[in-house]
Amino acid sequence: MGAIQQAPRARRQATRAPVLEVFASLQGEGRFAGEPQVFVRLWGCPLRCRWCDTPGSWLLPEEPRARVALPGAVRREPGWASAREIAGWIAAVEPGAPRTVSVTGGEPLLWPGLLRDLRPEVGERRVHLETAGAHPAALEDVLDAVDHVSLDLKLPSDLDAPQPIPGALEPVPRDAREWRGVRRRVLALVHGRDACGKLILAGGREASEFEPILDDVAELAPELPLFIQPVTPMNGDSAPAREEILALVELALARELQVRVVPQLHRVLGIP
Repeated sequence: MGAIQQAPRARRQATRAPVLEVFASLQGEGRFAGEPQVFVRLWGCPLRCRWCDTPGSWLLPEEPRARVALPGAVRREPGWASAREIAGWIAAVEPGAPRTVSVTGGEPLLWPGLLRDLRPEVGERRVHLETAGAHPAALEDVLDAVDHVSLDLKLPSDLDAPQPIPGALEPVPRDAREWRGVRRRVLALVHGRDACGKLILAGGREASEFEPILDDVAELAPELPLFIQPVTPMNGDSAPAREEILALVELALARELQVRVVPQLHRVLGIP
C-alpha cells in the first residue's frame, strides 16, 4: 500500500473524503464508553503515536477502498465518498434503530468539508468527532456540525516525527512548544461545549510529564471531563502500572479536574 505523493483529488473534491471502514460496534473510549455507535473511519493521519492501535489508517492508499460491514456480510466500495454516500452506508450497517455516529481515523480534521456535509445527511443521529486536536483551524470550522468532541491530549514525547499529509491545510506540531500552542487553542475552542479529553497513559511514563497538559486544562477548560486511558499492550508498548495510573489521577484531582480511568472497552470485550 503506497502513500499518495500528491493529493489533487482531495483538493478538487473538498466535500469527499477517503473512507477506510464503516461498522457498528460499541464505543470503547471516553465519555460515551459502552454506547452503541456506528463508526466512520477515515484514511490518513500525519501523527505517529507510538501506542496507536490503528496504524493501518496512517497512509492514504493510491486507490482507497472502504470496508462496509453490513449485518452478516462485508461490502467493499470505492473509498472516496461524499457525505450522502457515507450516510447511506451508516444506515446500511445499523443492525436496528439509528445510532450515534462517531467519525474517527486516521484524523478526521484533515477532511473538514466532509464533517460539515455529514451533519444534515444523518438525520437526528448525534455526530461525535474523535480527534488528536492537532488542527485547531479545522476544529473551529466544524464545531457547529458535531455534537461531541473526544479530544486526545497527547504527550509530545509519545510521538515520533510527524509525516504531513500532502495538501493538508494546517501544519502539524513538531515539538513540545508547538504542541502546547495548538493544545491551548483547541482547549479554548472546546471550553463550554459537549466534549471530553483523553489522557493516554503508557507504561513507564511519569505522571509529572502530564502536568503541562493538566495546567492548560485547568486554565482554559476546567469543566472538561478527563478520561485516563491506560494503553492496551501491543506493538511493544506496555500498560501502565497501578501506581502510575493513581499518580496521574492525584495530579488531576489536585487541580480540581473531573477525572475517570477507563480502559479501552472494545479491547477488553474483543470487539472492533
